[in-house]
Amino acid sequence: MLEKNHVHPNIRFTTWEDFSIMSMAERGLGIGILPDMILRRIPYQLEIRSLQEPYYREIYLAMKNRKRLTPATQKFIEYLRFRETPLS
Repeated sequence: MLEKNHVHPNIRFTTWEDFSIMSMAERGLGIGILPDMILRRIPYQLEIRSLQEPYYREIYLAMKNRKRLTPATQKFIEYLRFRETPLS
């Protein structure tokens, strides 16, 4: 997303842990771009801004043996079919 918009931030530290990102931003150590879902009911004092142009990413589901899925996983797959494009 940054490359597409020709933005070249001065990155000094990176992490994939959402709560670390929010904690660092709360202390003025930078900014983060996080999914909307993680920003609901957070215990941090942050200024949350929306992107001017929404950004989406695809998430895939991989399984070793579809016939041996747990009931919870089967329900999750049913939910995915309800929400988005059906799985093949």
